[in-house]
Amino acid sequence: MGLILCIETGTDICSVALARDGEMIALRESDLGKDHARKVGVFTQELLRENNIEPDELDAVAVGKGPGSYTGLRIGVSFAKGLCYALGIPLIAVDSLRSLSACLAEEVEAGILTIEDWDQAALCPMIDARRMEVYAELFDTKLNPLSEVVAEVVTDRSFYDILLTHKKLIIFGNGAEKCSGILEWAEYVSVAPSARGLCAEAERRLQAGQTEDVAYFEPFYLKDFIVTASKKKLF
Repeated sequence: MGLILCIETGTDICSVALARDGEMIALRESDLGKDHARKVGVFTQELLRENNIEPDELDAVAVGKGPGSYTGLRIGVSFAKGLCYALGIPLIAVDSLRSLSACLAEEVEAGILTIEDWDQAALCPMIDARRMEVYAELFDTKLNPLSEVVAEVVTDRSFYDILLTHKKLIIFGNGAEKCSGILEWAEYVSVAPSARGLCAEAERRLQAGQTEDVAYFEPFYLKDFIVTASKKKLF
């Protein structure tokens, strides 16, 4: 059983949660801009203080490992690694697309969202990857993976083959908007990335001893970071 700080910073949302024994007990998040480097520390301090928890009471830190924003992932992972070094506790990495799917499954289970034929659906969480490209992965409603993680340039045939085995495809996440006028046969729901999606999987991984090497762990970028020259004239 563990007390775990969960961090998700791979998109425009900065999200930090506290979980005890796999259940979220507190959450702080903001979608008001890319100020993750400051907010992740502030949110952590607030959660610990408001729940009367000292940092050395934490059993582990979990972080969304990506794919996602290069800068956002580096901020979250660097902060998580720093805490783990300082406190001498394990680092846990959770697939960000799986955690996004966990958020959807949680809302369906709680009755917040109602989706017909839920048990026969395939889930397709999407994270924006610029232009018409998204990071995506397919899951069943038990969160078992049905595909590899891909960087997909969206066309009207993207993910269509999943209908051979599942009744419908549910698309969600901050990359879903790119598909709304293209994949008209899919169903769309509004679910955003959140650290709450890491809680149960982080506990499972902690109990199974599935932790990371703090010194060498790197985020899962999927694509190399590309630096482009600015078009602005500096002189």
